[in-house]
Amino acid sequence: MEIKILGPGCAKCQQVEKIVQEAIAETGVDARIEHVTDFKKIAAFGVLGTPAVVVDGQVKSVGKIPQKEDVKTWIGKA
Repeated sequence: MEIKILGPGCAKCQQVEKIVQEAIAETGVDARIEHVTDFKKIAAFGVLGTPAVVVDGQVKSVGKIPQKEDVKTWIGKA
C-alpha cells in the first residue's frame, strides 16, 4: 500500500503524517508513506488544498486533518 501526504511540510501536514503513521502501526498494515511537497505533483492529483491524503492513488482527504479512525477505514482496517 502506498500513502502520500500532500503538502508543503507545514505543522498540519506533519500532524497528518503522524496520524497516518500511528494508524499503520496500530493496524499492522504494510504501507509506505511518502510526503509530497512539490506543488506541481500535488496539483497533478487535482488537489487545491493541503494537507491532503492519497491512498493507493485515490484522494481521501483534502484541506483538513483526518481522524485516526478515518485513516484506518481508508487502509481497510477499521
